[in-house]
Amino acid sequence: MDALLLNIYVCAALCAVVWLASVLTGDHSMVDRIWSIIPIVYAWVFAASAGFNDLRLDVMAALVSLWGARLTFNFARKGGYVKGGEDYRWPVLRAKMKPWQFAIFNIVFIVGLQNFILLMITTPAYTVLKNPAAFNLGDAALTFAFLFFLALETVADQQQWNFHQYKKAEHAADRAVTPGFLKDGLFAISRHPNFFSEQAQWWVFAGFAIAATGRVDWSLAGAVMLTALFIGSTRFTEELTAAKYPEYRVYQRNVSALIPWWPRHD
Repeated sequence: MDALLLNIYVCAALCAVVWLASVLTGDHSMVDRIWSIIPIVYAWVFAASAGFNDLRLDVMAALVSLWGARLTFNFARKGGYVKGGEDYRWPVLRAKMKPWQFAIFNIVFIVGLQNFILLMITTPAYTVLKNPAAFNLGDAALTFAFLFFLALETVADQQQWNFHQYKKAEHAADRAVTPGFLKDGLFAISRHPNFFSEQAQWWVFAGFAIAATGRVDWSLAGAVMLTALFIGSTRFTEELTAAKYPEYRVYQRNVSALIPWWPRHD
């Protein structure tokens, strides 16, 4: 069976399972629980279709595996896999929507679109599968870039984890933390350095298809769709944060939203 067709079947089956699980449990973060896992499956299906004899494909699958392992660890330590680990944004949306509206939103966006994006971001591997070529210096540079952004995201997530652990300890001691959000370290030059790094990794991943073919093709759509998803998600997240912490507006004015850059000072 064609590797892409097989992955499409897997994606469709996952959509059905995730949707059913969300309806039965009332927890609409089931996609989050497979987010860091299923792209690894897709990537290795593409690599396996070449008999694991294509170095570029094998490297791509290995990079996705490293990405997934890191993200799975970070998600797990935040309690994402335990009961009650639903994304805090979904209850807010449920309160603003009628039940039938949220049901449609769940099917179309949370389940359907997000699962489709998880498949699409791995499709540069399909382009590589269909256009075998020798691993070259461009591939080596892309590998280094992917690992660099992976390391950057790891540092950003660790800084965020440390801050929230400190904040939790201070609240337990009945002491206030001001401001209530992180704006030090990497977060002094980007409001979302982890989001920036996450997107950058998948743009780099799409670069492997360009390195193999010398042209841009349809598989770049996955990185484009992921970026569009993050734009909407980031705006919503910041609206909630600004409503909770008025001083966040000042932080927004002074610090770049995504791309690390020198901050302004009011």
